[in-house]
This record gives sequence, C-alpha cells and structure tokens, in this order.
Amino acid sequence: MSAELTRDDVAKVARLARLTLSDAELDLFTEQLRGILDHAEDIAALNLEGVEATAHPFGLTNVVRADEVRQSLSRDEVLAAAPDAREGRFAVPRILGEAP
Repeated sequence: MSAELTRDDVAKVARLARLTLSDAELDLFTEQLRGILDHAEDIAALNLEGVEATAHPFGLTNVVRADEVRQSLSRDEVLAAAPDAREGRFAVPRILGEAP
C-alpha cells in the first residue's frame, strides 16, 4: 500500500462530512476503508493492456416491446382510484404552508 490509512484520516473525513463516530466506529471504518483501498490498489496493478473498456461484463441488448396504440383508462377511472380528486384533477396537499 502506498500510504497507510490511519484512524486520524478517517476521523478527519468524518469531521468534514459532519459525521459523529464513536471510537468503535472509527476503528471499524478504518479497517473497512483499508480493505477497500487495498482492493483498489490490486485492481490498479492489473495489466489491462489490450483489454477493451466496458460498462458491463456481458453484451447487453435492450429488450423492449414494440410501441402499440391501445386503449387506456379514462380520466374518470383514474380519478376514481385516487385518494382525493376535485374538479377533474388529483387533489394533493400544498407543498409549502398549511398541512392538508
């Protein structure tokens, strides 16, 4: 490992993220982050010359159905299933201000 991650490093990152961690959490997260960084170093050390970059290990193809025009629900059917509807629209609580 090029630079050993210390408990103080984790405490500093926690402080910057405004996280309060107990001593046990600092010890646990220090070990976990060391493991993650060690794994990242292992991956970085691999010889990937000639390996094509991919976003997924398998070739994927979107499988979608063909667009078809078909009958949908009427406005009355949809509004009948709504918890509250007024004047042909969904009624929802105000976003700001008064409670419903």
